Order: sequence, then C-alpha cells, then structure tokens
Amino acid sequence: MTESPEQRPHVVPRRRPRTSPARLRAAVTRLPQWWPLPVCVLLGTVSGLSYGLLATPQYEATSYAMAVAEKEANPSAALGYAQSYGRLVTSDATLSYAQGAAGEPVRALRSQVRSETSPDSPMIAVTGTSDDAGKAADIANAVIEAVIVSSGHVSQDTGVKLIKFTHAMKPDRPVSPSAPLGTGVGAAAGGLLGGLVLLVRPRHADRNVLAQVPGPSSAEDHTTTGERELVR
Repeated sequence: MTESPEQRPHVVPRRRPRTSPARLRAAVTRLPQWWPLPVCVLLGTVSGLSYGLLATPQYEATSYAMAVAEKEANPSAALGYAQSYGRLVTSDATLSYAQGAAGEPVRALRSQVRSETSPDSPMIAVTGTSDDAGKAADIANAVIEAVIVSSGHVSQDTGVKLIKFTHAMKPDRPVSPSAPLGTGVGAAAGGLLGGLVLLVRPRHADRNVLAQVPGPSSAEDHTTTGERELVR
C-alpha cells in the first residue's frame, strides 16, 4: 500500500540557530580583558605592511640658492630677501614659469614642490617630489631657476640677487617608508591604540560589583513588607 499525501508526516525544515546579541555579549565577556591589545597590534601590522608593499615609492631632490647683496646694498638685507623669495617659490607665477622645464602642469607642481629657508643664513632650499627619481631632480632645478630669474628682474631695485648654490641630483633611493619600516610603524601605532582602549574600556569586575548592589526601591519594599507582617 502506498500512503496518501495526507498520511505522510509533515517534515518541518530545521532553521539554523541565530546568534542572539545576548550570546554575542556573553562570548565577548568570556574573553580576557587584554584582548583588544593583540587585535590592534595585528591590525596595525597588517595595515603598515600593506602600505609598504602597495604604496608607490616617492623620491625627493633638493637644490639650493643663496641671496647675495650688491655692493651698494646692506649685507643684512640678503637675509630678509631670502625669506621673501622662499615664500615665492610655490607661487603661481613661479610655477607657471617653471612648468615647461619641469614637465609638469602648475596644478601638479603645487603638491610636488616645497621650499625651506633658514633664519640664520640667506639660503633657500627647493625640494621636488615625484614617483620618478629623475623627474624629482628636474622639478627642483626648474623651480630654483625660475626663482633666480625672477629675482634678477628686480635686483637693481632691491640690491639683492639670487645665485644657484647647488644643483639637484637624481636620488638613488626613495624617501617613502619601506615594507619593514611600515610594518614596524603600524605595529607600534596598533599597540598604542590597543593600550588606550584598555585604559578607557570598563572592567568586568566593576560591572559585576554594580550589578550586585541592590537598588533602593528593593530595600524599601522589603522593609515595608516586614513591618506589615509584624503588625498582623
């Protein structure tokens, strides 16, 4: 005999148990209190290693110019004009003049050029940055030449002119962090972050003590109930 469809037992499909928030909180509570520290160190190490391996290497080349006072000018004026010309290195006028020799548009040169001056000497340092070593040297030399040409146009009025002190050379190694350095920096940052998390997170012992302290309403209800029983 064959069973009819009505006589066959109805099979209820099993549902996968869902992880409730209470179970998740209980699982986290059972972990040791110092678990954020190794997790943060691991995340920092992976992030630093990934940056060191995937980031494009950057190169820097630096050229120098010096402000020199003319015979009729005060020698101390060279220091002040060096500070002024150092601020003009990243101006649009200078970068527009240098973009042809640098081989980069003005918009790109704004982020690839920086200048430094010293309060003690009339020296200007122009640094070019690029992912190509030769291009970094070309940018630094083109911009320093543009500044020198600009200073020459007004040297008769200011009494100070710029002369090239050193020529930027092609760098032989990048300045961006390597994979070992990035890994070390990432691990250190992760350890610092993990330590801060341990300092600010609440402790299990404190929460247990707060949970065991009875509330004032419970104590008052118990006292009232006892008094009623004595009256009866």
